[in-house]
Amino acid sequence: MTSSLNLSHKSQLVLTAVAAAVTTAGLLQAYSAHTRRVKRKELAREIQDSLLSSIEQDQPARSSTIPSSIDASGASSVFGYDEELIREQLARNYAFFGDEGMAKVRQGTVVIVGCGGVGSWAAVMLARSGVSKIRLVDFDYVTLSSLNRHATATLEDVGTPKVTCIERTLRKIAKWVEVDSRIEIWRKDEGGKLLEGVDWVIDAIDNIQTKVDLLKYCHDNKLKVFSSMGAGAKCDPTRIQISDISYTVYDPLARSVRRRLRLLGVESGIPVVYSTEVPGDVKLLPLPEEEFQKGPVKELGVFDDFRVRILPVLGPLPAIFGLNIASYIVCDLAGKPILNPLAIKGRKKLYERLYRDLLQKECKIAGYQLNRLPIDEDDVALIFEDLYMGRSVVPPYDVPTRPSIVRWDPSKPITIDNIVVFEHNDADKHIKLCFSKDGTAQPPEEVWGSKVKEIVEKRSAELRRVRDWVI
Repeated sequence: MTSSLNLSHKSQLVLTAVAAAVTTAGLLQAYSAHTRRVKRKELAREIQDSLLSSIEQDQPARSSTIPSSIDASGASSVFGYDEELIREQLARNYAFFGDEGMAKVRQGTVVIVGCGGVGSWAAVMLARSGVSKIRLVDFDYVTLSSLNRHATATLEDVGTPKVTCIERTLRKIAKWVEVDSRIEIWRKDEGGKLLEGVDWVIDAIDNIQTKVDLLKYCHDNKLKVFSSMGAGAKCDPTRIQISDISYTVYDPLARSVRRRLRLLGVESGIPVVYSTEVPGDVKLLPLPEEEFQKGPVKELGVFDDFRVRILPVLGPLPAIFGLNIASYIVCDLAGKPILNPLAIKGRKKLYERLYRDLLQKECKIAGYQLNRLPIDEDDVALIFEDLYMGRSVVPPYDVPTRPSIVRWDPSKPITIDNIVVFEHNDADKHIKLCFSKDGTAQPPEEVWGSKVKEIVEKRSAELRRVRDWVI
C-alpha cells in the first residue's frame, strides 16, 4: 500500500514538472513573439517618421543636379538608413551582380523623361534594383485614364503631377533613394540642364518631334539614352524586343523616328524597346467636338506646340516596355551589359532579296535603270510578314517556295498598299499579263478573279490604317 502511494506521488510530481515546463515554454514563446511584434512596430514607426521627415526636408526648390550620398563602396547614409538593411533588401541583386557590380548600380544616375505607363514602371524597377539617384521629368498630371497602365498612380493621385506620385512610391519602396522630380517639359533649347551628370537617359516621350530632339541631343552630347517605341494599340507580349534603332522592323513609330533621325545624321547607336506587332483593328479614342474646331485632330493638344496621339493602350504592354528598359540599364550599370539582343526573326536577307527582285521588275517595266524605290526593306518586311503572313495572295494561299512581291495595280505608283505577295511564277505571270505594253494588258482582277481583288483591297485598307498611326 505504501509502495503504491509513493508511486502515485512520484507520478504527480512528474506530471506537475512536465506541465510547468510546457507552461514555461509557452510563456517564453509568447514573450518572444510579443517582443518581435514590438520591434517590428518600432521599426515601422521609425521608417515612417524618417520618411515623413525626409519629405518635409525635400520640399524646398531642388538643385540643378542630383545630390550624391553614395560612397565608393556603394554604402548609403541617406536619412541614417542602416546599410545592413539596404543590403538585405537588395540581397537577390547582390547575389546576381556581386558587391562590385551592385556598388556601380547604386552609384548610377538615371533620368527618365516621360513618366507615364512606360517611364513609371522603369522608375519603380530601377529603384527596386538599387539605383539610388533618379530624376523624373514630366509636365503631365494623373487622370482617371492613367490608372490602367501607370505603375504608381491611384485614385487619390488623380489631378496630381505624375512625377510626384512616382516619387512618393519610390521613397516607400527604397528609403535611401534620392528622387529629383521636375514638373517640366523637355525642350531641346533648354533641356540640357535636366540631363547633367547622368549615366543613362530614358526616353519615354509620346510626342515624336520631342522624342527625336531628345535622342539627337543625347547622341550629339555622348549621353547614353534608351528609347521606348510604340506600345499603344498592341497586345502581344511575345513580339516585344530590344534592338538598335537601325534594326527595328514593322513598328510604325520606330520607322518614323528612325527616318527623322537619319535626316539629322543619326543612323544607329540608340537601343530601343519596341514591338513587331502591327496595331490591331482598334480605333483612336473619340474626341469632343470642340477639339475638331482647333484644327487637325490626329493629336491631342496639351500645349499648343506639344500634341500627342490619343491611342488605346492595353495596360500590361507599356509595363513590359518599362521593365525591359530597367533590366537593360541595370545590367549596363553593373558592368554586365546585354550584348547583341536576340532579334525575334533573322530574316533580313529574305527582305533584302525581295526588295532587289522588286527593283529589278520595276526597272524592266520602266525600261530604264532605277536606283531606289519609294519603299525600303522595312516596308517589305511589313508587307510580307504582317500583311500577307508570308503567304501568296492567290488561293489556296500557300507559303511560297520562292516568294516574290510585285506591284498590283499598273495604273498606280509603288506604295506599300499597292504591293502583293506571289509565288515566283505567278509574279512573272502577273507582270506579263497586267503590265504588257502592246495594248493587251489586262486588269489584275480579270487575271486573278474577284476574290483575290477583295483580298488585296482588304490588305491595302489595313496598311493605310497602319500608316495613320504615325504622326
